[in-house]
This record gives sequence, structure tokens and C-alpha cells, in this order.
Amino acid sequence: MDIEQIRSVLSNEIHTVPISESVGNHLASVLIIIYGNDPFIIMTKKARNLKVHAGEIAFPGGKWCEKETAEETAIRETKEELGLEVSKEQIIGQLDNVVTLNSNYSITPFVAILDKVPSLVANSEVESILHIPLVSFLNTIDEDEIPEHRSINEMYTFTFEKHIIWGASARMLRQIFMLLSKKKLL
Repeated sequence: MDIEQIRSVLSNEIHTVPISESVGNHLASVLIIIYGNDPFIIMTKKARNLKVHAGEIAFPGGKWCEKETAEETAIRETKEELGLEVSKEQIIGQLDNVVTLNSNYSITPFVAILDKVPSLVANSEVESILHIPLVSFLNTIDEDEIPEHRSINEMYTFTFEKHIIWGASARMLRQIFMLLSKKKLL
């Protein structure tokens, strides 16, 4: 599978409604960055001193700021966390919103395709940056059997090296897995 096949499957309309007009939980957005001819995906290991989601593997992103759209929040947070500038033109689509079960965030995930990624520099919110081969990573999908994680039926895990990705991030990854699988690309 190459990057153009991924672009074709994951491209869709961006909803540019200001995130402040949403209702419900705390609001956040993330940027799922896929890059390279043999596609990689970028995830971060959150710093252990954070109050929420400490030590978890996640996509760059965060809580919205007033007067921003969800897309603008994802772009800003990615620049803050990784030092990576992503333009709106590089964002090809978005996935369905995902709600965190413990911290009550409604997260809007956006997908960006980049040709290459420069050297990244993590800020204090990020312990490490992971560059993960996309196809082999998506094929590690499994059901999350940990009882504390099973407050809803649809809980999954993905594995990269010693890292287990679960919760909201895994549900976003499952959306990508399902979209690519429907086109018989996995």
C-alpha cells in the first residue's frame, strides 16, 4: 500500500465549524500524521507528569482554544508539541469524533498526509515521539481485554514495540483500519 492509496481512502470533507459551537464533553482535536512512500504514522508518548493521560500513547493535539476551529486547534497543538508546521492544505480529511471514557473529552481527529517529516523536537508535554510503520501497526489490532478499559463494547488495542495503544487513540486507529480494509488495502 502506498501513500496515494491511503490519501484516496482517507480524503473527505473537513467540517470547519468552530469547536466552541459544539456541545457536550470537554473539546479537543488531534492530528493523525501519515508520511512517506512506505507510510509511517506519528504518535507521541505523553509526559508522565501530566494531569490527564500521563504516559499514554496518543496523537499530537489537545484542548481547543476559543475562536479556533477544531482543525486550527489540531494544527496549533501539533506545532507546540512537535515543532512541526502542518498547513490546512496538507489535511486531507477527518475521522468520526471519539469520546474518552475517563476524562470526558470529545476529540475530533484530522488526517494529514506529508511527503516527509523533518527532525521533530518534543516539548515538555511529550516524553517521546514514535514513528510507526503504518501497515504492520494497523495489523496488530486486537480486542482490549483489560476489564478497566471495557466500559464500552468497542475497545481495541494496537501494539508497537513495547507500547500498547488503547482507548480513544485505538478507536481512531480502528477507523483507519476499517476504511483501508473495506478497500482491501490491508
